[in-house]
Amino acid sequence: MKRRQLLGTAVSVSALAGCGLFDDGPEPPPRPDALQPVLDEALKLAAAYDRAVLAEPGLAKRLTPLAEDHRAHAAELAKVIDTALPSAAASSAPPSGAGQSVAALRKAEQAAQKTAAAACRAAPANRAALVGSIAAARAAHAEALR
Repeated sequence: MKRRQLLGTAVSVSALAGCGLFDDGPEPPPRPDALQPVLDEALKLAAAYDRAVLAEPGLAKRLTPLAEDHRAHAAELAKVIDTALPSAAASSAPPSGAGQSVAALRKAEQAAQKTAAAACRAAPANRAALVGSIAAARAAHAEALR
């Protein structure tokens, strides 16, 4: 066999190996979208507001618009990352007392704002505006809960 023939055969075999013809294992699962944690938090926050309103109906006027913001954020994030929103999950027991509810919501908003801000810094330009506005809304929510 001449050197050129041997080289051509080696290139052909390596091309076949690179295309997955000889791969035995299944394809690895796709990595979750980087915005998935922001979406998950939006859903958790909306549910937390709903639980707080159930525990203290007098807070509904104050908290319902914030819960609706989180649902709107979740809907937009789901569109961007091309995923379906989960069906409404059963809520856990509501926290006791209005003060504790509002304080817990404020802490959750502050933590979620940090997650969104970090995601905004890491996001490509076509996603940064959305995630940045979500981070800003979360910061505003935390202030509204003072």
